[in-house]
Amino acid sequence: MQVEFGVLGPVTAWAADGSAIALKGPQHRAVLARLIVARGRVVPVEVLVDDLWVSPPAGAVSAVRTFVSALRRALEPDRPARTPAELLVTEGPGYALRAKPWEVDSWRFEQVMEATAEMPPRDMLIRLEEALGWWRGPAYAEFADAPWTHAERSRLAEVRLLAVERQAEARLALGLDAEAIPDLDAHVAEHPWREDAWRLLALALYRSDRQGDALAVLRRARALLVEQLGVDPGPALRRLETDILNQADHLDPGAGGAAGQVWAQATAAYDRAVASGARARLESTVGLLRNLAVTGGGGLEAAREHRLAAVKAAEELGDVELTARVIGAYDVPAIWTRSDDQNQANQLVAAAERALTALPPDGHEAARSRLLATIAIESRGVSAERGGEAAREAVRLARQLEDPALLAFALNGLFMQSFHRAGLAPERDAIGEELIALSARHGLVTYEVLGHLVRLQARSAAGDFAGADEHAAAADRLAERHELPLVGVFTQWYRALRLAVFDQPGAEAAYREAAVLLDGSGMPGLERGLLPLALLSLNGSPAGEEWGPYEPWVRPLALLAEGRRAEAAAALEETPDPPGDLLLEAMWCLTARAAIALGNRRVMQRASAALGPAATELAGAGSGLVAFGPVSRQLDELALALR
Repeated sequence: MQVEFGVLGPVTAWAADGSAIALKGPQHRAVLARLIVARGRVVPVEVLVDDLWVSPPAGAVSAVRTFVSALRRALEPDRPARTPAELLVTEGPGYALRAKPWEVDSWRFEQVMEATAEMPPRDMLIRLEEALGWWRGPAYAEFADAPWTHAERSRLAEVRLLAVERQAEARLALGLDAEAIPDLDAHVAEHPWREDAWRLLALALYRSDRQGDALAVLRRARALLVEQLGVDPGPALRRLETDILNQADHLDPGAGGAAGQVWAQATAAYDRAVASGARARLESTVGLLRNLAVTGGGGLEAAREHRLAAVKAAEELGDVELTARVIGAYDVPAIWTRSDDQNQANQLVAAAERALTALPPDGHEAARSRLLATIAIESRGVSAERGGEAAREAVRLARQLEDPALLAFALNGLFMQSFHRAGLAPERDAIGEELIALSARHGLVTYEVLGHLVRLQARSAAGDFAGADEHAAAADRLAERHELPLVGVFTQWYRALRLAVFDQPGAEAAYREAAVLLDGSGMPGLERGLLPLALLSLNGSPAGEEWGPYEPWVRPLALLAEGRRAEAAAALEETPDPPGDLLLEAMWCLTARAAIALGNRRVMQRASAALGPAATELAGAGSGLVAFGPVSRQLDELALALR
């Protein structure tokens, strides 16, 4: 007889015709529930005794065996006498329930959740509405106080909450915004810590032409999170509030409804046509991650996380050509010279080096160029010799192959390796100029944007802000037309820099507004320590800030500001040469200031030699973010101090 078990509410069992099976008393149901919690594993009799009674009575073991016998008769009434049980079996020191995955409602619910993660919205909504209907109350309802249910009840409750939010996501994707509101309203009332639920409710209200209600919901979410948990809303809620206030186009499903339907249909067709284990999926995944990365925020973080997983999966298959393609296909333009995740970058470089070594010696020049460009980009700021060598060889091969997209990728690597000494802004300007021309001819939009940002930086370093303005405007136009939100992070920081350089009012406010864009942008390598550095460039005070990666070069000045001269002198002696990146000249200028203040001639000489080639530049302005004045002025101060 087929039996189904229910634990999403009071523990029960049903026969094949849907009728309830009599399970006798609470102890019988407790034994059944404990075996279901074990998910098919054997539960020793002694464990059952301890779980059923706080102070087991005499004869507890015999009582458990009696409960099991009664359950067997109820669950398998037609089993002939003295034949082994097939469902509630004896094994070794205890018992196990050999139910199929679809025969327990909680197990079946989890299967639905796993399946719907990749479904198109309409199919997802149908399956989730059915599955949520299986809940008859809290899981293992009558055993809420039993310690052995606590972890399982908590886990299932979390899965159910996720299902409710996924159901709402599906409704919003299908344009059923008003239909989503009542369930979400009840959901946030019961679970006010669920930030994603607040986000979905506010979005549903906004799309239902209730902008005021949407903003009120976000304010209510902020108040509850602060009062009950003592935390501020996360980046997603803050971004949504800003987008609603600005009536951002991407919040309107009208423009994207058809595209969303095509996407859902295409992905569903792909799932049907391409086997789950097919190698083509890995290459398709990297293509998707490449597009995801330029969306910013969570998209960039997700792309970075899954990219390494895709590379590892390719290596495990033992196909070096596939591995080379998977590594090299992620040709996402990179503008910032400090890695967001150095450990991951090191792993990617190592994988690319392994693939280069394993590739057959003849042919595969395009794959080699992509692997070399990857090495050049991922080793930025940490391995100038190998990175520079890889970048030059990648460019040589790409020019030889006359492949525009490959050349753009390789030029990006060459840009990342153009910081081995100060004063190289003209070289980077030339790289940016070639990127713009190449990309405009061949429709490589993201690399055309990169070229404009590179030239924005180089023109800023040279003090040519009229030229930098033109490149900022061009980058913004492309970003708006092609939905590239991360570009605005860099152009808004540039405009704050421009105010600061010309000592115009509002520079500090502009920097603080620009810093908000970094919150949740998915670029921790850019975000950490940048606002304090910008404020230092304005007011010269290094006190009381979190300096992130810039701490070694700010620390001597900070100690001096606190009057701790001896400690400052010791810190200056330990200050390393700055890494080869966009703030190389800025860090040398900070070091020079400390050296002059402390009278350290050896460090002054080092700083003077390092800064000499950049004498015509503005220190730090090549970053397009902050500036610490003309390098020539710093060189003059060093020369005076060294007399």
